Amino acid sequence: MTKLLYMDDSYLKEFEANVIEVSDKGVVLDQTAFYPEGGGLPSDTGYLIVNNERLRVVHVRKEGGKVYHVLESGAEKLRVGMKVKGIIDWERRYRIMRLHTAAHILSALFYSEVGAKITGNAIRENRAHIDFSLEKTDRELFQRMVDKANQLIQEGRRVKIYYMEREKVLQIPGMIKLAGRLPPNIPILRIVEIEGIDTQPDGGPHVADIKEIGKIEILKIENKGRGRRRLHYKVVP
Repeated sequence: MTKLLYMDDSYLKEFEANVIEVSDKGVVLDQTAFYPEGGGLPSDTGYLIVNNERLRVVHVRKEGGKVYHVLESGAEKLRVGMKVKGIIDWERRYRIMRLHTAAHILSALFYSEVGAKITGNAIRENRAHIDFSLEKTDRELFQRMVDKANQLIQEGRRVKIYYMEREKVLQIPGMIKLAGRLPPNIPILRIVEIEGIDTQPDGGPHVADIKEIGKIEILKIENKGRGRRRLHYKVVP
């Protein structure tokens, strides 16, 4: 099992760990701050440092309780029991965090204002999109929601991380905003709460205050078929 350090500290840029497995799948550490791809978010990238040599981490994925760090090269230099230092590509991670927290604000506003749920989403390094359960492509609605989100961002709200029993989460109205999808079947869920705006189960990294997002800008609005409207956006600066 790999301890997931990013779950409690999204701002952890460096960490130390022990190698517990090396295979064709990648390098497994006893603990990691690298976020593995999932939940609509890309994996972190960065470096593992061993014996003063920097080994490039190009992809990270999770299988069961293990997190596999895929290296560009040099995996053969690692052995079980070795100590390594991990370094996250922070500028990239931080932009993804800003895009991710922005997605939570937007999903909360669309849900509270018009009852729209998320039917799909994807966040990349410099942009993101969210699919909403809407029948019409109402550009005025999208602009109004983004404007309202930016007003909240300018005011600032704290983002809290805590844990809650799964059964309690399922009993709280509005906690689940993903259409047709329930949280993973694990007893304790990680909860991300943006004070006064949104509360939902989530396993990804977030900013500590929504002021850090900057400003949300609409890139494009698409009709993706019946009951599915896609918002493409970025954050600036």
